[in-house]
Amino acid sequence: MAAIIVVGAQWGDEGKGRVVDRLAAQADLVARYNGGDNAGHTVVAEGHTLRLHLVPSGILYPHVTCLIGAGVVVNPARLVQEMDALAELGLDIGPRRLKLSAAAHIILPSHQALDGAREAARGQAALGTTRRGIGPVYADKAARVGIRAGAMADPEAFARSVRHAIETHNDLLTSIYSQPPLDAQAIAAEFHEYARRLAPHLTDGSALVGEALATGRTVLCEGAQGTLLDLDHGTYPFVTSSSPVAGGALTGLGFGPAYVERVIGVAKAYTTRVGAGPFPTELTDAVGQRLREAGGEYGTTTGRPRRCGWLDLPILRYAARVNGLTELALTKLDVLSGLEVLKAAVAYERNGERTQYFPAELGMEALALWRPVYEQWPGWAEDIRDAHRRSDLPTAAQAYVTRIEEQIGLPVTFIGVGPEREQAIVSQ
Repeated sequence: MAAIIVVGAQWGDEGKGRVVDRLAAQADLVARYNGGDNAGHTVVAEGHTLRLHLVPSGILYPHVTCLIGAGVVVNPARLVQEMDALAELGLDIGPRRLKLSAAAHIILPSHQALDGAREAARGQAALGTTRRGIGPVYADKAARVGIRAGAMADPEAFARSVRHAIETHNDLLTSIYSQPPLDAQAIAAEFHEYARRLAPHLTDGSALVGEALATGRTVLCEGAQGTLLDLDHGTYPFVTSSSPVAGGALTGLGFGPAYVERVIGVAKAYTTRVGAGPFPTELTDAVGQRLREAGGEYGTTTGRPRRCGWLDLPILRYAARVNGLTELALTKLDVLSGLEVLKAAVAYERNGERTQYFPAELGMEALALWRPVYEQWPGWAEDIRDAHRRSDLPTAAQAYVTRIEEQIGLPVTFIGVGPEREQAIVSQ
C-alpha cells in the first residue's frame, strides 16, 4: 500500500513527466492531482516525443490505469484532442485505462475569455498566465458555481448547465471588460458531444485510489507546475491557482498521508521559470541563452521561451521543507556539459543577514532586497549522455551532484543525462 508523490521542486517545467514515466513501469495507478492543460509533460520514448497536458504520463505502459483526479481542471476539447492523438499512436485510451474523476471541474471557453480579458486589463502588471482559463475556473470552484465532470453523465443536463454558465460569464465579459459575448447555444451543443464521448470515463476518483492502496498496489501521484507556483507557498501573486505541493496530492486525489511512502522532488540541474515574477539567479547573458538553447527551454504548452539561471539551492531546501521530500531527481545534467565554470546559489544575503531558505513568504518588495550568495565549481567538457552509473560521470559532474546532496540533505536518486527514457542514472 504505497503512494509515491512526484512534485516539482522549482517553478515547474523540471522534467516531472520523464520521472513519472520511469517510475510508472512499477506502478499500478498513475494519477494526476492538480492543474489543467496549462501544464505540459514531455516524454521521449520509443521514437516518439509525447507532449501530455492532461493525460497522466503512465499512459505509455499498458498495465497502468491512469486517473485525472478531482484537483484537476479539465478542458474537454483539449482532453479529447489529446486522447485522439494518443490513439493514433496505437495506445489504449479506453475507459478501462483512462479514468476521469467525477469531481474534477470543467473549463469552458468563457473561462478562457475571462482569463485573457483580465490579463489584458492588468497591462504591465500582467501575471503571465497561459490564458487557458485556469484561474477563472478555480475561482468558480471556490465560489461553488463551477461545473463538475460528473455532470457529463447526463449530456442534456450538462449542456444546459454549460449554456447557463456561458451566459453568466458573458455578463462579466461585456459589462466589465467590454468584450463581445460568446455564443452560449453553440458552445452548449459542442460540450454536449464532449459529454457523450467522456461520460464512460467518469469514476469516483477517491474510491479508485483508496481501493488500490488498500489492496497493496502502488499509486504514483503526478503533479503539475512546481512548488514556487503553489497558490499558498509560491511567489504570490506570480503563481498558479492550484496546489502543486505534496499536500495537493492528498486533497486532489482524496487519500490520507499514512499511505505516502516516497515524496520525490524533481529539479533541473539549473533553474528556469516562465512568465513574470522574481527570479534571483536569472542569467540574461550568453550563458543564460546557452542554457535555453541547449536545454530546449521553450514551454511545452505555450512555446514561450523560459527564463534560465543558475541552480538555486535555497529554493530546493524550501521545497524539501514544504513537501517533506524524501529524495531528489535531478534532470538535464547534460545541459551543463561544456561550461567551464558552474555556479549555484547557496544562501541569500541582505544587509549582513544571511538565510539558507528561499524567503518566498516575505512579499515581492522584501524578496527584491535579498541577493543570492554563490559557490563556484569547475565544469566539465565531456558528453555524459551515455553514462549509466554515477561513476561514469566526469569527476566534476560527480562533485556537482554530491555538493547538491550535501547542501539539501537528501539523496539524488535519479540523474537525467539526456532526453531519452533510458538516458538516466537511477539508484533506487
